[in-house]
Formats: sequence, C-alpha cells, structure tokens
Amino acid sequence: MIRQRIRQPALADKVMSATQAAAFFKNGMTIGMSGFTRAGDAKAMPRALAERARTEELRFTVITGASLGNGSDGLMAEAGLLARRLPFQVDPTLRNRINAGEVMFIDQHLSETAEQLRSGTPSRIDIAVIEAVAISEDGIIPTMSVGNSASFVQQAQQIIIELNLSVPLALEGLHDIYLPAARPERQPIPLTRADQRIGGAAIPFDPARIAAIVITETPDSPSNILPPDDETRAIAGHVIKFLECEVEAGRLSHDLAPLQAGIGTIANAVLHGLTDSPFRNLTMYSEVLQDSAIELLDSGQLAFASASSITLSSAMNQRFLANLDKYRDKLVLRPQEISNHPELVRRLGIIGLNTALEFDIYGNVNSTHVGGTHMMNGIGGSGDFARNGQLSIFVSKSVAKDGRISSVVPMVSHVDHSEHDVDVLVTEWGLADLRGLAPRERAPLVIEHCTHPDYRPQLRDYFERASRAGGHTPHLLGEALSWHAHYAQRKTMRMD
Repeated sequence: MIRQRIRQPALADKVMSATQAAAFFKNGMTIGMSGFTRAGDAKAMPRALAERARTEELRFTVITGASLGNGSDGLMAEAGLLARRLPFQVDPTLRNRINAGEVMFIDQHLSETAEQLRSGTPSRIDIAVIEAVAISEDGIIPTMSVGNSASFVQQAQQIIIELNLSVPLALEGLHDIYLPAARPERQPIPLTRADQRIGGAAIPFDPARIAAIVITETPDSPSNILPPDDETRAIAGHVIKFLECEVEAGRLSHDLAPLQAGIGTIANAVLHGLTDSPFRNLTMYSEVLQDSAIELLDSGQLAFASASSITLSSAMNQRFLANLDKYRDKLVLRPQEISNHPELVRRLGIIGLNTALEFDIYGNVNSTHVGGTHMMNGIGGSGDFARNGQLSIFVSKSVAKDGRISSVVPMVSHVDHSEHDVDVLVTEWGLADLRGLAPRERAPLVIEHCTHPDYRPQLRDYFERASRAGGHTPHLLGEALSWHAHYAQRKTMRMD
C-alpha cells in the first residue's frame, strides 16, 4: 500500500515516525500546516510536537489554511506551542488562550495569507507539514483540502508529508493546483468559469527538501453542523424568495450565478433549502463544500462545485467517499488563494452567503468579536466575497442566548464588513435589501424586517431620537453601544 502511494523510490528512506520527525523543529520557527476547516489537516505532527513540548521550550508561529480538526489547535495551545496563530481557528481551548492574550492571533482574509507570505510577512515558512493521499511522479496529491498547502510547499525550507492511508487513492485527480506568479510580472488568472481547470493535479516540490514522510491513518474530523430548524428554514425561504425576485426582475438568470456559502449551520441550511427551489443547473465557487453541496449534487440542481476543501458530517463523508466516481467530473479543489481571489470573485459575479454574529441598523456586520472584544473564530473568507461579489448576503438568527441578546443592534461592537460591502440582511423574521438606499432609508427596513419583535420598540425609539439629533448616519454616541454594556452588566439587552 505504501509503495502505491510513494511513487518516487528515492523518497522511501524518508519514512519515519512522527516522534522522529518532530526533531526537525526548533524553537521560534514558522510552521505551515495543511488543513482547511477540519479537512486535510496534519494530524500526527501536532501531537508529536505537543509531546515534545512537555520537556522543552518550544513555541512557533503556526499558519494554516483555516481551522484544524482532531483537536489539534487546542492540543498545541494547551502545550504552549503556539506563540502566534493565523489566519482562522474554531477551537475553544485556543480561543480562550487568544482572548487571554497568551496566543497572538492574526485574523486575516483567507485570500491574503499566501500573498503576504510571498513578501515574508509575518516571516518565511521554515517547515511545511502537508497531509497527502499520495506522492506521485508530479508532486504531492492533497487529501480533502488544498488550502495554503501549495504556497507552503513552494516556500518552505523543509517539507514533512503526512501520508494518510485512511483516505482513498480515488481522490487523485480532484485537485487543480495553480498559484499566481510573483509581482510585477503576474498575468491575469486564466479562469472564467467555475468548472474550468487551469493547473495541475499535484503540488510540485523539490525532493531535496523532503525531511520526513510520516504514515498516518487518522480520518478528518466530521463537521459539527446542526440540521435545519424552523428558524434556519425560514431564513432559507426568505433568501430563495429574494433570488426568485431577482430572476423575475432580470438581474439574474434562472441558473443564478456561482454561489458561495460560508461555514456553519445557518449557511448550510440555506443551501439545503435550495433543494426545494425552482433553480436548476446551479454552480458553486466557494471555499468550503458542506453536506448541502453534496445534497444539491445528488438532487441534480447543482451542476458543478469548486472549492478549497470538503468538510462533511460522518454519514455524508462515507457516502461521498463511496461514490467518488459519481462526483469526479462535478468537483474541483483549488488553493484557497484561487478559491477566494478577489479578481475571480468579481469576474464570476459570485453570490456570497455568509453568517453574521450581529449587524446594525445601517448594515454594518460583526462576524468575529463577541461584545466587541472577544474573538470567536475569525473573518475567514467572508470579506473576500462580501467586498467583491455580485451580491453580498449576510444571515443570522435574530436573537441568541434564549432571547437575551439581539443580533440586530444600534451599532455593531466590532466592524468586519462595513455597510458599503453589505447588500442584503436576513433573519428568520424577514429580509432587508439595502441596495441603493441611504442610511436613513436602511434603518427602518432592518428594524421592521429583521429584528425580533421583542427588540423592535427599542430600536425604533433609538432611531427616532438619533434622527432628530441629525447626521447622515444618525447615532446617539452615548447610547450606541449601551445594549452591549447592558448585557455585560445584566446578561440581557432588554432595557425594561
């Protein structure tokens, strides 16, 4: 089995244990690890490095595609391995260390990481750790994600490959590896359709830089999305009705435009809702494919899906891997620099669907910070699509914490997406189309269509008094964040 997967005989003597490979790492290094939203992540090396950190000081800057699975981020954080982490995470242990100031977290647009690495920011990659299904004559064949792996391999002084025997060889051929050239000689990225291939099937590498090959058999962590509920089904219904109106108005064709959906339960539920919609021959140009994408492929409504990773529930993952031949000509996995590239998002006219923690009455969106101070997960790729897409839709349930928190507030406590990048806001109560509207015109729509009824009187009162005080974007600065302060003191945003 190993001979089938290592097709460059000269590399056979590089096979070693993760403990042996951990000896290559030195304190202060910058490490690039494969993995994008719990898919295709390095699994053996984080554990081996955490074990080594028990007996010696070992702290790194760790850069990935997005979040890691199998508890790796939490394991490394608990072991004190992480001095600096970027560009995205979802682990509760790591999140606590970040918010305590023990790990310096750089929250970054996912399209920017590879570009900044080319300029040496924050530093060059010392060691790349890449999960692979095989090492072919042409290069490294990734597993269920590409992420930043190709950029890490291109730059790293040493490369450690985790060869995962639990992943079927049938994944080979699913990837399209293309990296932009260095500036200023760079040419336009030659991709004009979501189903187009512009690169190779493997990540090219210099065999002389392979330090170790570690054999693993640990599967990806399954996604933890929840099934649709009444509220997410209502959100999906509002979005589908809006898209139907866009078709009727002639702004979209009946097969819409390429769809992008962020991670998480709400975005997945909205895409799931498309299985009952009239739309056919759809395409996706996204960063992550979740269960809903496979359901749409199976229903025949989705003709093709392009992404950087595939993150599925356990049952859906089994179904997907057992039927890879069925999906082979309908899927492609690309580097995240390409899946999220602003040039391509603008060219293809992407319809972006992403999740908000909260938004305000003028359309500003907070995706990352609870109470304006505590990091949740990170901005991920939402900014890449919101700023550059044809349509930028943000969804959220109207309340959280059993109604004690309103997701619609007078002023967001942290701004990730300004009003200039947000077209449509949706909750289970309704949808506010903000396009072509001034701030004073947006606020009544957001209050009446998106806000939970319990909080509408408070927002109406705030907006009326702020409007009397004047301004293009009316605010009462002494009260704008009072809802958040009230929650911090009394564990509710209800002012009564």
